[in-house]
Amino acid sequence: MIAPDSFKGSLPAAEAAAALAAGWLAARPGDEVRTVPLADGGEGTLDVLAAAVPAARWQQAQVTGPAAQPVDRAQPVNCPWLMLPDGTAVVELAAASGLPLLSQLDPLGAHTIGLGEVIGHALDAGARQLTVALGGSASTDGGTGALAALGARFLDAGGRPLPPGGGALSRLATVDLTGLRPPPPGGISCLSDVRAPLLGPAGAAAVFGPQKGARPEQVALLDSGLARLAGLLGGDPAAAGAGAAGGTGYGLAAAWGALIVPGAPQLARLAGLDQALAGAGLIITGEGRYDQTSGTGKVAGAVFAVAAAAGVPAALVAGQVAARPPAGVPVLSLAGLAGGVPAALAGPARYLRLAGQRLAAGWGAAG
Repeated sequence: MIAPDSFKGSLPAAEAAAALAAGWLAARPGDEVRTVPLADGGEGTLDVLAAAVPAARWQQAQVTGPAAQPVDRAQPVNCPWLMLPDGTAVVELAAASGLPLLSQLDPLGAHTIGLGEVIGHALDAGARQLTVALGGSASTDGGTGALAALGARFLDAGGRPLPPGGGALSRLATVDLTGLRPPPPGGISCLSDVRAPLLGPAGAAAVFGPQKGARPEQVALLDSGLARLAGLLGGDPAAAGAGAAGGTGYGLAAAWGALIVPGAPQLARLAGLDQALAGAGLIITGEGRYDQTSGTGKVAGAVFAVAAAAGVPAALVAGQVAARPPAGVPVLSLAGLAGGVPAALAGPARYLRLAGQRLAAGWGAAG
């Protein structure tokens, strides 16, 4: 069984799984190899679920991109989403309001309006339950853009609506939720691959703001704005995952009652990984970088947990390895196979095939 995450910046999960499978079969052509591409709540979540749930229906919505421009002049984004057979709509924040959708970083002005708009489309289509994949956000707006698109109002001391973006939250004086659309009857789950709180040195602005272009003084401004939001909106800013997606996890939880859950275990369950493992002799997982965070909320950690429960041995292939996997788990790094990170990034499929071949040869020798 081969069940990797995407190798971010290199290969989607399905292509990574296919490359590992090709390498394994090159060494052991008589084996039965199955692939179950996975995700942790970030980019690729929709593709994983579409592959795992054949009756899922792809939908499309045109939404406002995350760039800080007047909404009526913003570049629209064609945003895919999924409707599952049980009436659950699955939306991916990265597809509506993700960092790659920006032509240039804008830590203070980028927003989540497009996420709220695609959620609105899903509600209009009759969604009875909502799953939001939080990874890949371009902004640190506490989810206010999404909530505003759903009818909430965030006002300054003069009663005027704030402009979009986390930079404006330091001027927030009033939160008006009277026009906010009600959540779907089955509730909302937010899938997160991080456990960060909303505020402070481990929070959304401090940890993730620099990745979105924020300088130290802008990090401080964003954090103070999020603190102001939390003071008015309530909820639990210290909850694990509240800082996910620039605080969007917090905003949806506080205003809409969303539950923030670790993305990788939830998606592994939805993909049927535990059932697929029945009868397997080995499971191989992988990701771009394996580090100390990989065991909590990431795909590798979820796979190791499911494998241990099923009594199936596991192996790991990662682009780079910066932490030790659980005892007894063999590991290969693409950087090691390629002789360095640049070479591994230049040919990830080649080195994934080689990794699969090496693991298969070692498995055969062990058997």
